[in-house]
Amino acid sequence: MATAQRPWSMVPRPLCWLLAACLLLQLGWRAAQQHAPAQARPLPAPPPASVARLASLGEPLAMAKAMLLYLQSFEDQPGVSLPWRQLDYDRLVGWLDTAQTLDPRSQYALVAASEVYAGVADPQRVRRMLAFVAASFAADPQRRWPAMAQAVLVAKHQLRDLPLALGYARALRRLATGPQVPPWVREMEAFILEDMDQLDSARLVIGGLIASGQISDPHELAFLARRLDELARQRADEIATKKAKVAP
Repeated sequence: MATAQRPWSMVPRPLCWLLAACLLLQLGWRAAQQHAPAQARPLPAPPPASVARLASLGEPLAMAKAMLLYLQSFEDQPGVSLPWRQLDYDRLVGWLDTAQTLDPRSQYALVAASEVYAGVADPQRVRRMLAFVAASFAADPQRRWPAMAQAVLVAKHQLRDLPLALGYARALRRLATGPQVPPWVREMEAFILEDMDQLDSARLVIGGLIASGQISDPHELAFLARRLDELARQRADEIATKKAKVAP
């Protein structure tokens, strides 16, 4: 049996006005949403590595790549481009660290940290990225030395912080000792010591590299021998200059 429908004329007038007002409010809200300026979303907190590994369904390498692609695309949000300096770098490091934990043999996260996110014009954020690179390098120096070498260059040229660059270069010399590590990586400490006018220390480092047998390539050995001679001459010139200044 069909149910009889009441005509609109029997609907109370106040209820009609209320329905019309609700409809207008809904239409106005949708229009405002379409014309409102786009606002950037903040970077969410990263998932713990254990949770990400569980969610990967046995494919942690694929999950790591997906996380890094998510970070890469996060800068370009609908209607807005988010500058790196507006990202929460503590959370950013968390995402990179989780991705690296899922795929420890990949260099993707460290390359992004040392060459992309460390390029921001904000010294505090740059230092946060370099600290992440240094900690990651210490966990696997024979494989992760390229990012650490880049961190040395960023500290020296971008931050102009020679003591920080020296610390990173010293860690490279002491830890990156595998045969696959090129000699120039272990020589970075000596060059930075020269930039800091610590010529005696630079000579000691170069002499130590030669004496330890860490460098066996004849061309590299000849280069280092020439550097030792040049440093010795520079040191002798410094001493002669100082004596000339104090001479009566």
